[in-house]
Amino acid sequence: MSQKSVENNIGMTSDAWYDRFLKALSAKYPKKSQLAEELMSLLHIEREAVYRRLRKNMAFQAHEMAKIASAWNISLDEIIDIRSGKISFQMQPMDYIHPSDQDEYYLQTIVQDIFRISNFADTEYMEICNRVPRSLLAGYSHLNQFYLFRWAYQYGSKEEAVLFSHVIISEKQRKLTEDYYLAMKQIPDTNFILDYKLFENLAGNIQYFHSIRLITDEEKKLIKKDLQDLLNYLSEVASKGYYPETKNKVNLYISQLSVDTNYSYTYSKEVKVCFVHVFDKYEVYTLNPEMVADFITWMKLKKRTSVQISGVDEKRRVSFFERQQQIIDNL
Repeated sequence: MSQKSVENNIGMTSDAWYDRFLKALSAKYPKKSQLAEELMSLLHIEREAVYRRLRKNMAFQAHEMAKIASAWNISLDEIIDIRSGKISFQMQPMDYIHPSDQDEYYLQTIVQDIFRISNFADTEYMEICNRVPRSLLAGYSHLNQFYLFRWAYQYGSKEEAVLFSHVIISEKQRKLTEDYYLAMKQIPDTNFILDYKLFENLAGNIQYFHSIRLITDEEKKLIKKDLQDLLNYLSEVASKGYYPETKNKVNLYISQLSVDTNYSYTYSKEVKVCFVHVFDKYEVYTLNPEMVADFITWMKLKKRTSVQISGVDEKRRVSFFERQQQIIDNL
């Protein structure tokens, strides 16, 4: 590279936005050695090439920045300080049954991020749900398989119907799911607002697929057992007001109005992001601070039409779980 090219590169990378980009990378991986390793793995470049970019001897190329931003949930619009008046949401499409290497890397990054932000006492997670939230679903293999099966049936590319038994989860995927389940329990403060018909609708879905012979009698029993175990676990969480494994706080609410879809936010000193969960397994998200603030306000207002059943009103809590158990027992 000529001296003039180097000077141009350095001049370009001295801009404030580029410094903000480097700061965002350091926030993800504060240890420079770990940051370098992650960038080498993601971009498939040599260590020295990474350090040249971090020292600003040369700039990250546009496609490299785009790849980093996508993989690490970094908003380039906010870093570059684009103020268009519009809020951009991003979507990460993924094949949960046959994940690619990139899909698996994305899931690993999510798990690592959750463990990291869980170290901050102010970290909060809230989800409003019309289906079992993924953070709970991940702990029940047959129930998780049912949701994958339902996703494949509704949105899969195959023309012929998919049998429940044909949805095979690899050991690597199973381990990632388990890691995610454990990671979510590390968050200091969690809130769930469940649609009052969540379990009734889920039981109806299971019954439908059983009636068209895509789920066998034995498979239905296994899913039913997972649902019973989940209800018992949620009852324990609601009674104690925390996850029994980690003692981290959990507030559980039941919405008195129907919920259209699942949506959530994660808030900490390091990460502020909100999600709309769509098509069962996909999600669109934004890190725009104004939208996240609005999301938090809107979601907390949902408590006005919800009843808290965790840590308070034992009679109402027991009554709710007895009704849900009856629904599942009738499957």
